[in-house]
Amino acid sequence: MRVTDTSDRWWRTAFIYNLNVKSFMDWDDDGVGDLEGLSHRIDYLAALGVTCLWLAPFYTSPNKDNGYDVSDFYGIDDRYGHHGDFVEVVRTAHDRGMRVIVDLVVNHTSDQHPWFRSARSSPDSPHRDFYVWRDEIPADAPANVFPDAEDGVWFWDEKAGAYYEHNFYRHQPDLNFANPEVREEIAKVVGFWLEVGVDGFRVDAVPYLIEPGAADEHEYLRLLRGYISRRKGEAMMLGEVNVPRDEQLSFFGGSDADELSMQFDFIGNQRMYLALARQDPAPLVDAIESRPAITTGSQWANFARNHDELTLDQLSDDERDEVFAAFAPEESQRIHGRGITRRLPPMLDGDPRRIRMVYSLIFTLPGAPVLYYGEEIGMGDNADIPGRSAVRTPMQWSDAENGGSSRAARRRLVAEPPSGAYGPEHVNASAQVKDPDSLFSYVRELAALYRRSPEIGWGDYERLETGDAAVLAHRMSGSTGQTVALHNFAPGPTVAELTLPGADEDWRLVDARSGTTHAVDAKGRVSIRMDGYGAEWFRLIGPDSRRL
Repeated sequence: MRVTDTSDRWWRTAFIYNLNVKSFMDWDDDGVGDLEGLSHRIDYLAALGVTCLWLAPFYTSPNKDNGYDVSDFYGIDDRYGHHGDFVEVVRTAHDRGMRVIVDLVVNHTSDQHPWFRSARSSPDSPHRDFYVWRDEIPADAPANVFPDAEDGVWFWDEKAGAYYEHNFYRHQPDLNFANPEVREEIAKVVGFWLEVGVDGFRVDAVPYLIEPGAADEHEYLRLLRGYISRRKGEAMMLGEVNVPRDEQLSFFGGSDADELSMQFDFIGNQRMYLALARQDPAPLVDAIESRPAITTGSQWANFARNHDELTLDQLSDDERDEVFAAFAPEESQRIHGRGITRRLPPMLDGDPRRIRMVYSLIFTLPGAPVLYYGEEIGMGDNADIPGRSAVRTPMQWSDAENGGSSRAARRRLVAEPPSGAYGPEHVNASAQVKDPDSLFSYVRELAALYRRSPEIGWGDYERLETGDAAVLAHRMSGSTGQTVALHNFAPGPTVAELTLPGADEDWRLVDARSGTTHAVDAKGRVSIRMDGYGAEWFRLIGPDSRRL
């Protein structure tokens, strides 16, 4: 595979970092993070090696659902600042070589949005058809996304005298994308934020944007992608698409790649946890090898955790029970009957070897890595906070009060930091930035290795034989070279008897960290000693190679 001009597909090798403004850095000490605070912490992200900053919703909102209930798509929550502050964030990020993408949450609005207030006021309202209404609940109504919180997807509105559809919470009425006026309004929103300077969008709840099975199911995504590309040729769309494998390719736009630029690999994520629970990489290998082939305009996003629950809905009941037993043994650690509300380090009992192995996986699997804020320092969740908000605690900058995220009284914080082993006195960025052996330093090294190995984002994946079922070995090959990665899913040390097809005694395997060279024999074999939960990166160098 030869790669020439890749500037318009920068997402193929991006390192994406997701944060919620309100939880990151409070600069005016009112207890809520703000855009000015974020501006002052962009150098920290640049030092980590982040190349794309993804901002969770910061729009005007009643904040009943972490900002995903938007009441003004053009507005900025005044607790976070104003448009001038947002422009400063974008400018500062761009100056540091970082792109900025923002959440596009247009499946629904808040019930406080002016459109919905108008729509429910009268059947003759110009906004009535902006939403989906019924006089009676359809017999074939689907289940709600949150079955433990909502009875269904239809809610009776007394003022409107009709039922409205809400696939999510009842305070989030679904927009009617069959209405061309709705599509036009959303295009204006997208155009506005592109003009402000953003480089793309993380598109929320993509499969719910249109009626499943409709004849024009993907027409809107194609139109939206075309509009974005015309407005800003290098802008991208990263989609939240948690569907079975046989449906995913269509959301990229198939061979035309004219819909989403990227998709989160939810199946790979869920099967990674099954692999961790079994101490056997086979489920993850199956997930990677079941990915449909994609074009050079598309990419997969690999992640360990995100801002929501760790959903396990693509696993079988028995597989889900295995993961629950291993990582969420208490009912309070589960949600919606399908997910886990914990961050990664507590799930792995704080084992630094295992934690590092997982993040090494995220950076070496074919695709682009996505980190949720605080993952780089091993932040834990606050188990005293119910539901998904347990993982949305303030960033832990130092061992000071409130983790250094705010000087406000603790009662005014958006959430309290965890206590105990994962409290700020034990886990904070200030200490880790100075420590060459910290998790922060390790993740920074992973980011640097990833940046020097563009074949991970562009090249071809090949699983390699090791003679040990607990070791996942794979090779990423492209015009820029070959990266070989080994990950031991078992707690005990091992010797991986690695076989490298196409290599012989004229080749060498060079440790990407230490520079140590391992000899390859005439049959392409080499022995690699690995620690329990070990993770190793190598460059495979041939006789004609010019680059390490």
